[in-house]
Amino acid sequence: NETKVMYFILLGFPTTGELQLLLFSALFLVYLLTVLENLLIILIIRNNHSLHKPMYLFLGNLSFLEIWYVSVIEPKMIMDVLSHDKRISFQGCMAQLHFFVTLVCTEYVLLAVMACDRFLAICKPLRYPLIMRHRFCAQLVAGCWMCGLTTSSIKLSFIAHLSFCDVDKINHFFCDISPLLNISCSDSSLAELVDFILALLVIMVPLCTVLASYICILVTVLKIPSSQGRQKAFSTCSSHLTVVILFYSTTLFTYCHPKLMYTYRANKLVSVLYTVVVPLLNPLIYCLRNKEVRSAMEKTFTC
Repeated sequence: NETKVMYFILLGFPTTGELQLLLFSALFLVYLLTVLENLLIILIIRNNHSLHKPMYLFLGNLSFLEIWYVSVIEPKMIMDVLSHDKRISFQGCMAQLHFFVTLVCTEYVLLAVMACDRFLAICKPLRYPLIMRHRFCAQLVAGCWMCGLTTSSIKLSFIAHLSFCDVDKINHFFCDISPLLNISCSDSSLAELVDFILALLVIMVPLCTVLASYICILVTVLKIPSSQGRQKAFSTCSSHLTVVILFYSTTLFTYCHPKLMYTYRANKLVSVLYTVVVPLLNPLIYCLRNKEVRSAMEKTFTC
């Protein structure tokens, strides 16, 4: 209610007239490919009974999440490349921020759950079918979404009550937390503290879970006497580990570096990686590095 601005201006990336059409075409193509790739993975998992396993249930949910993840950011970014009117209403900005934070936090927790699934499959193979039942997996997925939704709602409740006086320009291509905190003309210390605590919980707890899971997996795999057995065990989690490294490394740079070292140019470039490039690469990584997915894809296309 204290907000005086009715809209924000997303500055995005400064481009010349010659590059605008090229950038628009590239971003539009990447967006279409990302959506189609993730839709393809969902259809392959749904139509192949051999993939009706916990690992692929989580993968299907990750693909579903990333379709919405890119759809929250990229359509507006693509339109702003050619448009002179880069405005976004205050309500639209808060809605975009809410969905974006929900999806990012959900992905953090979901990747940690997928790491735990690989830990149980490799380190506790006899107990794995008893623990990872379909109902329990569905509860884990629902818990991931609830964590993301709760975290986002708390963050937004503090940010939406900040005052944004005469400064209505956001030096970013979407509404993110740090740019909004930087242009607020009211005391944002409480919002920054809440954001830091929640970011610490949502990022570091899943990250520690992933690290602990893969350390246990590594120890277990090294105890396997045959090299073929070790290679098979590693192959089941190599694609997930690659996705984890890509997503965590890019987002950690953005949300965990000191504010004094914060530069808009570096932040925007890294943001492009985890909002555009990583969602495009994830389906390719799972298709190229996972034999079961490749085999199911071949069957699907053959049919």
